[in-house]
Amino acid sequence: MTSWCGGRWFVVLPDHEAAPAVFERLRPYACRVVPHASGRPWLLGCWPKEESATAAAGADRALLIGRVQDRPAGLTPRGLATELPGSFHLLVSRDGRVLARGTCTGDRRLYTARVRGLTVAADRASTLAWLTGAGPDPARLAAGLLVPCVPYPLNAAPVWAGVDAVRPGDALHLETDGTARTGRWWQAPPADLPLEQAARGLREALRAAVAARVRPGELWGADLSGGMDSTSLCFLAHEAGARLVALTMELSAVGSQDARYAREAARQLPGVTHLTVPTGELAALFAGLEGRNPPADGPTALVRNRAQQEDTARLLLGHGAPRRLCGHGGDDVVTPPPAYLHRLLRHRPLTALRHAAAHRAALRWPLRATAAQLLSRRGPAGRLAAQAAALDGVRRGAAPACDWGPRPALPPWVTPGARELVAERLRALAEGCEPLGRDRGTHAWVQALHGAGRLAFQIAEGSERAGLPADMPFCDDAVFAACLRARPEEAGHPARFKPLLTAAMRGIVPEAILRRTTKDRAGDEWHAGLRAQRRTLASWAEDSRLAALGLADPAVLRRVLLAPALLTAGVAELEPTLAAEEWLRDVEAHSLARPPSAPAPPAAAASGFSPHPPPHLKEHRRDPSAGTARPAASP
Repeated sequence: MTSWCGGRWFVVLPDHEAAPAVFERLRPYACRVVPHASGRPWLLGCWPKEESATAAAGADRALLIGRVQDRPAGLTPRGLATELPGSFHLLVSRDGRVLARGTCTGDRRLYTARVRGLTVAADRASTLAWLTGAGPDPARLAAGLLVPCVPYPLNAAPVWAGVDAVRPGDALHLETDGTARTGRWWQAPPADLPLEQAARGLREALRAAVAARVRPGELWGADLSGGMDSTSLCFLAHEAGARLVALTMELSAVGSQDARYAREAARQLPGVTHLTVPTGELAALFAGLEGRNPPADGPTALVRNRAQQEDTARLLLGHGAPRRLCGHGGDDVVTPPPAYLHRLLRHRPLTALRHAAAHRAALRWPLRATAAQLLSRRGPAGRLAAQAAALDGVRRGAAPACDWGPRPALPPWVTPGARELVAERLRALAEGCEPLGRDRGTHAWVQALHGAGRLAFQIAEGSERAGLPADMPFCDDAVFAACLRARPEEAGHPARFKPLLTAAMRGIVPEAILRRTTKDRAGDEWHAGLRAQRRTLASWAEDSRLAALGLADPAVLRRVLLAPALLTAGVAELEPTLAAEEWLRDVEAHSLARPPSAPAPPAAAASGFSPHPPPHLKEHRRDPSAGTARPAASP
């Protein structure tokens, strides 16, 4: 095949006689091809050789794609003998039968679609949408407007019609007849370890996660926000022998403490190059909305800070850093949501009541609503059904967090028709909905991490396009599993700030950092960024793509876009809508899908393929004499 082009994507094909036709459609865009033992195409795509590992014997072969150790000892031709540190997809062909899985955290996912009568899998939904000629699904787009988050299992669905997601923690099995099934490969471990013992496991898991990426003497960029998560990674990377270029963004708010803590950390990292940049010297939040970008795999939270992240990437690249360590995921991984109180009340009621009182005092939860959640015996299926009937009204003020997850609601500009689309999906998914863990607290913790994993993918996708690939070790499966072993009432103690990570990093991170109990917010930057974009937002309101799909009331949306201070729940209520609106415009501008009112082009309708591939598919030059039926292996 060809040398690596710099892209990262793959498609998985079953060992079936019809697979070569799909292979031929994708072949011009692939750097690498790996065949089944039969010689038929199995995997094709683009990935760097150093971010993969293989094992083969007879008719069995296995491949890891992602951030993995050099020569991982646990990889066998039939899969993994032991779980490994890092973040990767596992792909196995056993005599033509395929097993494929992403991560339990959801930072590496799999999607499926029926293509020419076969179930085909890919790591990006847009690849399959292109193969099938699919467009955005209005019901799925509407569900993405829910705030503060999309509930499980609705949160797994991509926005492309006819493309389905493999749930994080499930494995996909492709059979030789072209059919597929899924089965659970991951279960949450028991939460039975005292804090100090669980902290030792977390320390080793984070060390291994960093070591799976960092080699002694390598130059790395790193976020050094001054918070505990990014600071921990900087000290672990330094311990692993990395040379660091650490970057701190200094917020404009009076009393912001991030930069002070970051400088203290940098002083204790010998040899570090520390860059401190006031946010006023970077692109403002929401900058660039007026321009069109290569479409992401779906609406992305990077609508907020894409331009700012591109600026920081240029700074790190200018100092020679080829990759970047990010602390994203730490907030969701190391501290369980307060939903652990529900089980604790039934086993240690006095402790649960003390914790509940402390959470209420700190977070201003209403007493009656808190008691109702703690006493409720409703399961996740019943909760979804109830949510379907109560989607109106993003509520002002604090809400207790002792349920199966946050209460989702649709903002006021969403149309009644769109609300009914979301309600129908919730009612359908409620039937047979199983929890993600043995109790409400574990379920809520895993669901929160799925949100962090999805955002990790979006950050990685955006960072790759900016030319500086990002790594987020807190989102590794092994790191999350280590956190889940802790007793949640100790890891989530309301009187302590990130007690599990604090205990894990003692002796590695300076005590002054570990004693920090505050967290800076970028509220001033959010509002200033929106004010600067009023002209663009006004033009969006006049010609809204969401309104054209019947999902948004243009008059209500216009009022909010021009006066975001009127929002009930702050800027966060608006961000999913901005993300969807921007993404629809990007997709239309790059001709990946038709505008809402346009008919299908005859050629696209006849072929089943969209004429324009997504931006991660780049055409390659290759030897025209190479065969198809038995593609040359190039893992």
